[in-house]
Amino acid sequence: MQDELITIGELAARTRLSVKALRLYDGRALLRPARTDPRTGIRRYGPEQVERARRIALLRAAGLPLARIAAVLDAGGAEGERLLLAYWREREGVHAARREAVGYARSVLTGRGEAVYEVREREVPEQRVLFVRRHVDAAALPGFLAEASGLLFDRLGRAGACLSGPLFAVYHGLVSEDSAALVEVCAPTEAALAPDGLFGVRIEPAHREAYTELSRRRGDFATMAAAHDAVAAWLAERGRERADCDREVYYPNWATAAPDEHVADVAVPLRPTG
Repeated sequence: MQDELITIGELAARTRLSVKALRLYDGRALLRPARTDPRTGIRRYGPEQVERARRIALLRAAGLPLARIAAVLDAGGAEGERLLLAYWREREGVHAARREAVGYARSVLTGRGEAVYEVREREVPEQRVLFVRRHVDAAALPGFLAEASGLLFDRLGRAGACLSGPLFAVYHGLVSEDSAALVEVCAPTEAALAPDGLFGVRIEPAHREAYTELSRRRGDFATMAAAHDAVAAWLAERGRERADCDREVYYPNWATAAPDEHVADVAVPLRPTG
């Protein structure tokens, strides 16, 4: 067995993976050496690690993140194939949504003014909301939205309280790959809850707002950003003023909806005219 083991440098040469990458994979428990010398720390790899390294390189070239690669390789066989295809379907959905966002950007850049998003108005009643807030950028946003939603549902459950409307997020600035902003995830409720640690409570005043509806396939970050821009353009074209920050409204069917089913809105409270 000892004669079959190779060094990390030899493994790098065989697989074209860098030594730095192989050390990273070891640290992530994705590609553990067959043996590590406890005195020198020298890593040695056997034939099984060489084959696993080759597959890691192949899946990384296909764009899979390390966590998904671990799941695919550990499952193996038909289940690994299923996980790989599931990842690819997700990416195809993301690319389809971004294609629409690029189409909207083209219409803006060329001044064609195509109505990619239909913007309407509606009245929103006064609401008491329980909220969690954090400064996040685009990379951290999905995780925060999921975490905050879970925290809010748990807090409502412990109080025996119910939602009185869909969850929504208030954006106090532009969230992008380059900048972070304060985001509040809000749970409307009629329960008389008090502020508690992470949780704030406030009254959202009744208002009129401009909004556009989004389907499940339009739910990725790029398309949501285009929808925010479309509502802002609608306000500018009509000389309307915003009364508060942009928000996104998330309906309960977000995770289970069909691609063309309505799951969210992008909305902006309006300052009263006159």
